[in-house]
Amino acid sequence: MKTTESSIEMCRKFLKSDQWDKLGEMQTDQQKRLPAPPLEKPCPADAPLIDLVAPADLTVGAMPLLEAINLRKSHRSFTDAALSLEELSFLLWATQGVHEVWRGGIAARRTVPSAGARHPFETYLLINRVEGLEAGLYRYLSLEHKLLFLRSEPDLAEKVSVACNRQGFIGTSAVVFMWTVIPYRTEWRYSFISPKIIALDAGHVCQNLYLACEAIGAGTCAIGAYNQALLDALLGVDGKEEFAIYIAPVGKV
Repeated sequence: MKTTESSIEMCRKFLKSDQWDKLGEMQTDQQKRLPAPPLEKPCPADAPLIDLVAPADLTVGAMPLLEAINLRKSHRSFTDAALSLEELSFLLWATQGVHEVWRGGIAARRTVPSAGARHPFETYLLINRVEGLEAGLYRYLSLEHKLLFLRSEPDLAEKVSVACNRQGFIGTSAVVFMWTVIPYRTEWRYSFISPKIIALDAGHVCQNLYLACEAIGAGTCAIGAYNQALLDALLGVDGKEEFAIYIAPVGKV
């Protein structure tokens, strides 16, 4: 019992604000003038990228914010309808869209807040039903507002469902948003306080997805229960410098 209580207290501590005083007593990597980590994972120079509908050209998602907030709830049942490419473009823009790169290229202003403009996440997509796109695994390149196709497998949706503790509604969704975190993007500026900041930032991203889904007649349900090793392996990340942190299946309702 004492061990459990001690562990809980340790976990609670990182949620508290008194760690900020200790941050001032040390030099962060930013203060040491070490190079800032890239704002986005690189992709092969010759990789064929898929154009998305530009933010300025979007015609979906015009629902009033008050209505979207009133409608917002978690959905675990989806229709067989596909999302359009424009709807997917809107959801991606709403969750990780880039307004501008600033501070000499080391920070970005986006559609969601992030401490220090660090934005430590990458967006992976399991696409089951999106008009004009092959089913498979993709990554969103937020700086370019394009998609990078990674691979396709006949049973990929089933594997993702198994990795998420066999939550069946994952397989019936049109798209599964799977966010990974690259912790050093935040650690470079905030050192040991980064776990709290990353957890807060993940919430900002997923809440935008909830509201954006309501605005297009779709729904989502955030998932935090998954097998870390299985999901990291499916996404092809190392589980140390990059690992899965949040999942959200999306479909028409």
